[in-house]
Amino acid sequence: SIKAAIKSIPNPNSSILNTSFEAPSVNTTPPINNITMTHPKLDQAVQKVDEFLAAYPTLCQYDRLRDLEKKTGQPKAYLFFAIVSLLTTIVMSVGGSKLFSDIFAFVYPAYMSFKAIDSSDATDDTQWLTYWVVFASFSITESVMTFIVSWIPFYYIIKSAFFMWLYHPKFMGAGLVYKQIIKPFVMPHLQSFEHSKPQKKEE
Repeated sequence: SIKAAIKSIPNPNSSILNTSFEAPSVNTTPPINNITMTHPKLDQAVQKVDEFLAAYPTLCQYDRLRDLEKKTGQPKAYLFFAIVSLLTTIVMSVGGSKLFSDIFAFVYPAYMSFKAIDSSDATDDTQWLTYWVVFASFSITESVMTFIVSWIPFYYIIKSAFFMWLYHPKFMGAGLVYKQIIKPFVMPHLQSFEHSKPQKKEE
């Protein structure tokens, strides 16, 4: 009975020997913050935006964006889109889509017109004078036919795209609209007005 009691006592050494020790696992994955996830197409897009910003340094405030890039470590393209998104949100909340489309049709052409005034080349003068004639004609037509605006879906988006087509250097649609629509309608009336002016009598 004594032997049976001794056998029933658990051996502490046996439990220690049977316990399997495992080495602690080492996480070899680098922290997420140290991983730079870039894509070739994304890099190309950022580069193109940066080239656009550099082409118009005054309009895009390129120097300030460069200072912000040094302070924040973020590319100028990201900062530019963040600022544009913030301004768009403010404009939309204040004046809605109409104010946004009006600013969209005004800011860049006004900037280029100021540059054309100081330029010695007469080509850009003609280009932007033509744009403003089209702009004024469209604005008057829009004011007169306000009731049509509510019938056209996505009107202000279409309007913004139309004005971009008018002043974009690749398309220059303002010249086409002037030659095909405005000039044939307005010029005959101007000519008849000029002929109806009283002539000065010759002494």
